[in-house]
Amino acid sequence: MTKLTIVAHDGMKFEIDADDGSTVMENAIRNSVPGIEAECGGACACATCHVFVDDDWSETVGTPDVMEEDMLDFAYDVRPTSRLSCQIKVSPELEGLVVYVPERQA
Repeated sequence: MTKLTIVAHDGMKFEIDADDGSTVMENAIRNSVPGIEAECGGACACATCHVFVDDDWSETVGTPDVMEEDMLDFAYDVRPTSRLSCQIKVSPELEGLVVYVPERQA
Protein backbone atom coordinates (compact mmCIF):
# COMPACT_ATOMS: atom_id res chain seq x y z
CA MET A 1 0.00 0.00 0.00
CA THR A 2 1.08 3.52 -0.79
CA LYS A 3 -0.09 6.62 1.08
CA LEU A 4 -1.57 9.40 -1.06
CA THR A 5 -3.10 12.73 -0.14
CA ILE A 6 -5.82 14.16 -2.33
CA VAL A 7 -6.80 17.71 -1.46
CA ALA A 8 -10.32 18.69 -2.48
CA HIS A 9 -10.95 22.21 -3.80
CA ASP A 10 -12.35 23.27 -0.41
CA GLY A 11 -9.08 22.25 1.27
CA MET A 12 -10.36 19.01 2.82
CA LYS A 13 -7.56 16.43 2.80
CA PHE A 14 -8.16 12.78 2.02
CA GLU A 15 -5.32 10.60 3.31
CA ILE A 16 -5.60 7.35 1.38
CA ASP A 17 -3.89 3.96 1.60
CA ALA A 18 -3.84 2.98 -2.07
CA ASP A 19 -3.16 -0.42 -3.58
CA ASP A 20 -0.09 -0.46 -5.79
CA GLY A 21 -1.13 -0.92 -9.41
CA SER A 22 -4.39 0.99 -8.96
CA THR A 23 -4.79 4.59 -10.15
CA VAL A 24 -5.16 7.81 -8.22
CA MET A 25 -8.63 8.18 -9.80
CA GLU A 26 -9.79 4.75 -8.62
CA ASN A 27 -8.74 5.60 -5.09
CA ALA A 28 -10.42 9.01 -5.24
CA ILE A 29 -13.69 7.38 -6.29
CA ARG A 30 -13.43 4.65 -3.61
CA ASN A 31 -12.92 7.33 -0.98
CA SER A 32 -15.65 9.69 -2.25
CA VAL A 33 -13.30 12.59 -2.96
CA PRO A 34 -15.49 15.47 -4.15
CA GLY A 35 -14.70 16.89 -7.57
CA ILE A 36 -13.40 13.70 -9.17
CA GLU A 37 -16.19 12.71 -11.54
CA ALA A 38 -14.42 10.11 -13.70
CA GLU A 39 -17.21 9.99 -16.29
CA CYS A 40 -15.30 7.63 -18.60
CA GLY A 41 -14.35 5.27 -15.80
CA GLY A 42 -10.62 5.65 -16.34
CA ALA A 43 -10.38 5.11 -20.08
CA CYS A 44 -8.60 8.42 -20.73
CA ALA A 45 -11.57 9.49 -22.82
CA CYS A 46 -12.61 12.59 -20.86
CA ALA A 47 -11.02 15.11 -18.50
CA THR A 48 -13.28 14.74 -15.47
CA CYS A 49 -10.60 13.31 -13.18
CA HIS A 50 -8.19 16.22 -13.71
CA VAL A 51 -5.85 17.00 -10.81
CA PHE A 52 -2.86 19.22 -10.14
CA VAL A 53 0.19 17.31 -8.99
CA ASP A 54 2.03 19.01 -6.13
CA ASP A 55 5.14 20.75 -7.47
CA ASP A 56 7.40 18.59 -5.30
CA TRP A 57 6.00 15.47 -7.01
CA SER A 58 5.82 16.68 -10.60
CA GLU A 59 9.10 15.14 -11.74
CA THR A 60 8.45 11.80 -10.01
CA VAL A 61 4.94 11.47 -11.45
CA GLY A 62 6.15 12.45 -14.90
CA THR A 63 4.49 14.08 -17.84
CA PRO A 64 1.34 13.04 -19.68
CA ASP A 65 1.57 10.96 -22.83
CA VAL A 66 0.11 12.21 -26.12
CA MET A 67 -3.39 10.78 -25.55
CA GLU A 68 -3.59 12.26 -22.05
CA GLU A 69 -2.37 15.64 -23.35
CA ASP A 70 -5.18 15.56 -25.92
CA MET A 71 -7.75 14.97 -23.17
CA LEU A 72 -6.26 17.70 -20.99
CA ASP A 73 -7.18 20.13 -23.77
CA PHE A 74 -10.76 19.69 -22.51
CA ALA A 75 -9.91 20.25 -18.83
CA TYR A 76 -10.64 23.39 -16.84
CA ASP A 77 -7.73 25.54 -15.60
CA VAL A 78 -4.91 23.41 -17.04
CA ARG A 79 -1.55 24.07 -15.40
CA PRO A 80 1.99 22.77 -15.98
CA THR A 81 1.42 20.06 -13.34
CA SER A 82 -2.02 19.01 -14.62
CA ARG A 83 -2.61 15.29 -15.02
CA LEU A 84 -5.59 13.00 -15.40
CA SER A 85 -5.71 10.99 -12.19
CA CYS A 86 -6.78 7.90 -14.16
CA GLN A 87 -3.35 7.91 -15.77
CA ILE A 88 -1.30 8.07 -12.56
CA LYS A 89 -0.52 4.50 -11.47
CA VAL A 90 0.13 4.05 -7.79
CA SER A 91 3.52 2.57 -6.96
CA PRO A 92 5.84 2.58 -3.95
CA GLU A 93 7.79 5.44 -5.57
CA LEU A 94 4.70 7.62 -5.07
CA GLU A 95 4.61 7.17 -1.27
CA GLY A 96 3.40 10.54 0.08
CA LEU A 97 2.13 11.87 -3.27
CA VAL A 98 -0.06 14.97 -2.99
CA VAL A 99 -2.54 16.03 -5.68
CA TYR A 100 -5.13 18.81 -5.72
CA VAL A 101 -8.61 18.74 -7.23
CA PRO A 102 -9.45 21.81 -9.33
CA GLU A 103 -12.41 24.10 -8.68
CA ARG A 104 -14.44 22.21 -11.28
CA GLN A 105 -14.08 19.58 -13.96
CA ALA A 106 -14.63 20.26 -17.66
